[in-house]
Amino acid sequence: MSTLVESSEVTAVEVSCRADALKVVLADGRAVSVPLAWFPRLLAATPKKRAEWELIGGGIGIHWEAIDEDILVASLLQPENFMRLPNEPLQGLAPPGGGVAPRNAKQQTVKALAQEALQRPAQKRRRR
Repeated sequence: MSTLVESSEVTAVEVSCRADALKVVLADGRAVSVPLAWFPRLLAATPKKRAEWELIGGGIGIHWEAIDEDILVASLLQPENFMRLPNEPLQGLAPPGGGVAPRNAKQQTVKALAQEALQRPAQKRRRR
């Protein structure tokens, strides 16, 4: 007897960067394009460094080793849950009792998710 387990995680299969945008093709066929300005390290990187990405956690995240950048694919679809404007708390990450989330809250969350994802086999795909 076989059992089908359906995953609700959004996964990437392809990544590309233009001078002003990050484009991610999802496993379900959708393509998501977001401003590169959302990711200052990618924006500042050379085109060659931007092309050196790998999928982590079976495609739930994208990692750029040379520029120390990790992006959770879900954050591209619901940026309001993962990103914040200056002086605005990141939803779900405000410290107990309120206040403003730490400046590096997004980075801490993405790194924690990336660490968890590393427990899964990595799918390395590099653009050539």
